[in-house]
Amino acid sequence: DVYKRQGRDMDAGTGDDPITIARKHMAEIVAEHRGWFLFAGGALIVLGVIAVLFPLVTAIAAKVFLGWLILIGGVVEIVHAFSTKRWSAFLYELLMGIVYVIVGIWLAFFPLSGIFTLTLILALTFILQGVVQAMMAFHMKPHEGWIWMLIAGLIAIAAGLMVINELPNSATWAIGLMVGITMISTGWAYLILALQAGKTA
Repeated sequence: DVYKRQGRDMDAGTGDDPITIARKHMAEIVAEHRGWFLFAGGALIVLGVIAVLFPLVTAIAAKVFLGWLILIGGVVEIVHAFSTKRWSAFLYELLMGIVYVIVGIWLAFFPLSGIFTLTLILALTFILQGVVQAMMAFHMKPHEGWIWMLIAGLIAIAAGLMVINELPNSATWAIGLMVGITMISTGWAYLILALQAGKTA
């Protein structure tokens, strides 16, 4: 009994419970790769602002231009995922980057497909992205800043549903706005994670 009690006291003294271990592990990984989180967040915000500033360009030009933006954003996501492999949300982020790359290639290299279909597919894509981000947020919940990832996911879901509800009128303005909002919100979530890691480091 004495030895068991001493063991419990040692565990309590070190805070060696699952939640504390998960929190420390997540904080260490984010802090270790803080530069990559800052870069990915900043890059996505810049690309998102560019997308929002060009919502009324012609249909073909918008598709090609935004396709390259999404493609670059997807590459940034994938590179960031592989640069922080030990991060517990690696698979979620990799999936999000792959979705970005696939959609970006389709937009950039198949410019004659219908704008209506494009808008519908993009809306569904961002709803999927929002669901993935929400799952990522709950997966990393012990870490400070997880709520911002959840908010980013909810924004993406809301944007997708709004565009679907406004079809076909939304096809003329939704593409740039959707891409911009989701990239900015995702980039902001990464920046918050990096800044929180800097405070706790």
